Amino acid sequence: MVGSSSGDSAPRSLGSYHVSDDFCAVGKPNRLLEKYSVNTTGSSPSHHTDRNPALDSMNCSMSLKRTGGTSDSEYASVYLRADLHKAVNPAPELSANKETYRTRGYQISNIPGIGEDAYFVYKDDGSSDKYRDVYAEVDVRDGGMTFYITYSASYTQGKATPPSMDELRTMLQSDADSAVRAMRK
Repeated sequence: MVGSSSGDSAPRSLGSYHVSDDFCAVGKPNRLLEKYSVNTTGSSPSHHTDRNPALDSMNCSMSLKRTGGTSDSEYASVYLRADLHKAVNPAPELSANKETYRTRGYQISNIPGIGEDAYFVYKDDGSSDKYRDVYAEVDVRDGGMTFYITYSASYTQGKATPPSMDELRTMLQSDADSAVRAMRK
């Protein structure tokens, strides 16, 4: 843990966090990829890195297919993003983001042991008789570094079963922890 979480806007330490030109390699979601394979058709996976005096940013997106799956509804996507905030304290923004999810009816639970602040977000919108939309995310802040990993999928009722909330939390939490550690190497 690299910085103070006080409410002022002064920049926080980035410690040994650094950017990478291939965030898909650095942040590879290995736990998620035990259940899914990367769908390499089209432009998946894709990654991009931006460097700026105030903010360095890396992202990676992957289209996924459940390993061994046969149904069209067994596709999902994962998106990873890390920002190195060099000009401001990102703590108030992460707190506001958390409250926005809470207001919109997402389930939120804190995650101890990753960075200074980390939480899991989940929503299963099974309101349709035909489809289910599942969304899960882990957000982490450590000093001036923020990291997000998101999972989203739509499932046809009766054709495929999405991972449970606990499964998604376990996979995304493990992958977030691994990615954050890899950004410090």
